[in-house]
Amino acid sequence: MHTLLIIEDDPAMLRGLQDNFGFKGYRVLIAVDGEQGLNLALDTRPDLIILDIMLPKINGYEVCRLLRKEKIETPIIMLTAKGQEADVVLGLNIGADDYVTKPFSIRELIARVEAFLRRRDDEQPTEYHFGDCHLDVASRVFTRNGQTVNLTPREFEMLCYFLERPGRALTRDEILNHVWGYSTFVTSRSIDRFVTTLRNKIEPDPHAPRFILTVREIGYRFQPE
Repeated sequence: MHTLLIIEDDPAMLRGLQDNFGFKGYRVLIAVDGEQGLNLALDTRPDLIILDIMLPKINGYEVCRLLRKEKIETPIIMLTAKGQEADVVLGLNIGADDYVTKPFSIRELIARVEAFLRRRDDEQPTEYHFGDCHLDVASRVFTRNGQTVNLTPREFEMLCYFLERPGRALTRDEILNHVWGYSTFVTSRSIDRFVTTLRNKIEPDPHAPRFILTVREIGYRFQPE
């Protein structure tokens, strides 16, 4: 399931986008000002961001610039009520990937989002190998020493999240927000229990892990060989 972050301060527009993308099967996160949107983007690392330009606290241009400064390469589609070419060029020059001028067709916006995510998915590996383990993402099959090991849906999502971000220190909140989303009663400390069960399935010695390493006071890091 892909995660979208929509940063928009118009309640009617925000509700319409949230409902339409939710109906299409996306996990939708929302923010009503630039500061909240920036923090959500940094914490959750969504698959795509729909970003309004005219926002309270921090405008969309600055949100985009700050995300690119932090090396966040998530595709960004800007929404603007302005039609001037200079505004479009500015957005693209600071790192936006596309723009849509209001009013727009929701079908057109959905089509653009789907096109970006297809390209992103095509660039992502569909298989991962580490140690004596093999994960086939498309078929959702995990094997160890050639033997199939059953992963729960959450374990599968967590392992994919680690494998897509090798060598990166991930906070418990990042893992929680990506794997479970915000509508959950799971706490960040519950992540430790889920990591323990996943280690039992993938580590040669779960008590001395080689792959899922603990980053003290932060969270975890997946270390491929």
